[in-house]
Amino acid sequence: MRHAIYFAPSPDTVLHALGSRWLGRDAFTGEALEQPSVTGLALVTGQPCRYGFHATMKPPFALRETVDPEALLRALAALAAEEHCFKVPLKLALLDRFLALVPRGPCAALHRLAVRAVRELDGFRAPPSAVELARRRSAGLSTRQERHLEDWGYPYVFEDFRFHMTLTERLPPAEVERFEAVAEEHFASVLAAPVLIDGLTLFEEPAVGAAFLAVRHFPFPHSAAEIAT
Repeated sequence: MRHAIYFAPSPDTVLHALGSRWLGRDAFTGEALEQPSVTGLALVTGQPCRYGFHATMKPPFALRETVDPEALLRALAALAAEEHCFKVPLKLALLDRFLALVPRGPCAALHRLAVRAVRELDGFRAPPSAVELARRRSAGLSTRQERHLEDWGYPYVFEDFRFHMTLTERLPPAEVERFEAVAEEHFASVLAAPVLIDGLTLFEEPAVGAAFLAVRHFPFPHSAAEIAT
């Protein structure tokens, strides 16, 4: 089993509903959903669907053999209890030929949250296998990313972190414009106003290659006034 720490919009939000329907699966319930009627959409959402609609804060990891899973829950709850809700405006972007929702501009709060998740929960992570290391390195890493991989088990952390909610796999160049137009229309309502970042969610992959499931949400403390700002 692998665990991951993600931002996943709460199940009662429009963003969750739109993202889950786009991918064809609700990661909180495991339910398969009917995707928008778009030619070829199922073919380019297979991998994002398996991971569930989310943005990565701490990438998937196996627990150290000596770690009590309950200790991870306690640590994540403690981290979340020290955070506060904030809002981030999103836009649709093309990243290395895959579509994603990303912040409209730099967001220090998001970056700080990701840094905390990587650093403060790293004691629970088992070292990556040789197969995993080889797979990561096959993408071609910078010297800094190689150091991150060795130290933190993942190359795209800290300076190389970029908040993104993946919508597709890599698209053929001829299909980019078509899927961009469809995604802009599908997510129009959530792109029109900032999105609430209100907690972290623990996801689990129960077996190699299985679909990730959201197993527990850890909300940030907030007040009505904070959400309104």
